[in-house]
Order: sequence, then C-alpha cells, then structure tokens
Amino acid sequence: MSLIGRLEDLALSDIFQILSVGKKTGALLIRSDSGNAMVLFKDGLVVNAESDVLESDISQDLVSAGLLKDSMFPMIESVKKDLPDKPIAEIILEMGAINRDHLDKIGRKRIEQVVYNLLLWEDGEFQFELDELDVRDKIDLPDSGWEISKGMSPEYLLMEGARVYDETAHQSFTPDEDFFTDVSEGDEDWESPPAPVRKDLSALRALTQELRFPNSTSEITLLILRFASDMYQRGVLFMVGPEEMAGLGQFGLEIDRADEKIRETVLDVNKSPSLKEVIDNAQPYRGVLRKDEGTEFMIRVFGGKWPSEVALFPIIAEGRVVAFLYVDNLGSGDPFAESEGLEIFITQAGMALEKAILQRRLTEMNG
Repeated sequence: MSLIGRLEDLALSDIFQILSVGKKTGALLIRSDSGNAMVLFKDGLVVNAESDVLESDISQDLVSAGLLKDSMFPMIESVKKDLPDKPIAEIILEMGAINRDHLDKIGRKRIEQVVYNLLLWEDGEFQFELDELDVRDKIDLPDSGWEISKGMSPEYLLMEGARVYDETAHQSFTPDEDFFTDVSEGDEDWESPPAPVRKDLSALRALTQELRFPNSTSEITLLILRFASDMYQRGVLFMVGPEEMAGLGQFGLEIDRADEKIRETVLDVNKSPSLKEVIDNAQPYRGVLRKDEGTEFMIRVFGGKWPSEVALFPIIAEGRVVAFLYVDNLGSGDPFAESEGLEIFITQAGMALEKAILQRRLTEMNG
C-alpha cells in the first residue's frame, strides 16, 4: 500500500485511522516547515515516534526522569561518535546502563509528545512506507529513538492529544464587556466559592466547533469518544445495523488488544431485549444493565466485570439509530456526572453524520 499526500488534504487523524483499521506495519514520514517527524506502526499500533522539534533526545529524557546518571554521557557520546548510525537507545541498553522497561516508559512519553505536536501541524507532506521500519536514510532526524515492546493505540493518542490541545487552547482568557459588567455589579459576591464546572458543558463548548466541519465520519467517531472520555471511565461506540451492532472504537477498556477486539466484536441485537428496547425507543438510558444473552456477551468482551450502573446513548441519523454509545465508571465507581451536554453533542453528531452520508452519496453520484 502506498499512501502519499499533504496534511492539507488528509488530516493526521484520518491517516491514523486508515493505518489503525488496516492494521498496517510501516513508517509514516512527515516533512513540513514546522519540522520533520516519523511515526512507526506495527499491526496498526504505534511503536515509535521521533521529531526534530523535540528539545531533548532519549538519553536526556532518561536523565530527567532519574533513570540514567549524567556521568554516563561521555561514554555514550564516545560510542555514538564511533558508531554514528547506531541509535542512542541501543547504545545505552548495550552498555547495561538501563533496562528495556525504562526505555519503553520513556519511549511512550516521546511518542505522546511527537503525536501531540503533529496535531498542531496544518500543512506538510506525508508518505507511508509499507513494511519499512528502518528509515534513517529516508528522513533527516537526529536519532531514530526507541521501538517500544507493546504498541500504543492510535485512537488513544489522538484523543489524548486533542484533549491536551483543548486544555492548552483554553488557558488564555480575554475578558469581554459582559465580564466587566458582571464584576462591577457583583462586588459583594467576590468571596463566594466559584460554581463547580460542568464537564459536559465545558466539553460541549470546546468540541462543538470541531463537529461543524468534520473531515470524515471517522473524525465524528473520535469526537464522540473524546467527549465521553472526559466524563466516564470506559466507553464503547457501536455501529448499528438492522440486526447487528459492530464495534467502532473504545476508551478505558483494560483488556489486551482493546481496539482490535472492539472492532472485531459483532453483537446480535435480537439476543438483547434490553439493548433493542433502547435502540427502538431512540432514547438515552441510565441505570442498571439488565442481564440477557446479548449484554452478557458484551460484558465478557469488555473484561467480564459487571458494572453497577451504565449509560446508553443512541445516535440518530436519517431518522434511525445508526450508532450506539455505551459508558460506565467501573474502574472508579464514581457516580455519573450530568450528561445534558453529551446528549446535545450526540444529537449534533447525528446531524453531522447525516451531512457526511449525504456528501458521500453526492460524490458517488457525480463520480
């Protein structure tokens, strides 16, 4: 498979979705005015990422984390001078200065940093080299980093990267006229504790703008999961057909190959009267998950532990339920937060899906 293009035409989120769903192995190379970067995939999971915009190399990160003594630097530099093509991480490992677990830990952090930074790049060229993992001669980077033993989910990296971006973008505040009016009229209330922030409403404000102009249906899927992940411990999004529900994506499931297992999961709706009732009524449900053949199968896929409370959100497009969001707080047991903001967002997501479906049909007709 050859994948070549520009970030202006195909967003990083779409590229990651293509490589993840296709379980591809190879190197994604990106060159732009912002810098150079590479992201290595194995079976659709990210195992390495490096960029020349990072301010430190992996040895400096190990020192900062207290995992490597800075007295080792002269020896590392000496070996690197003699073996310039050898990655710094491999030199450190062979010297016995660090173990693989520590390198994996730092490697994951570097992957997150690179991907989060890439989400800010609005232009540049990309190419995917299928089955190529050694690309030192194909892109100009200071070092090739470290390939972690257990790959990271592209969906997780995109969701976390977008969350970090949202938090950073909203740190600055420019007061408007209403702000000054509110303050001048409420001097006596300055000592009152601030009202608690509603997670669902703050997330609604942050993500609604992105939902107005989605690049693809996969981006709508990611936005729904991102929104829900701010409010719940675990969640799974299903595509709904006339007789079956098929897994699309997840967050928070502590099972091996979580993304792959969810995408492989198909549930017969007729075997779950409780889920079918929610779909037929096209209304959200919050409460105890009733046990039947279908829900017991679903919970086994999720890890086997039965939650005390669940929330179920049907997603409607073209007058029918086309997707279905399951969420719970199994890990923490925390009570559910208010969800009106999520319900509003899901309604908007359904309209965005309708628009995407219509655009695809028009393209097919004209093509």
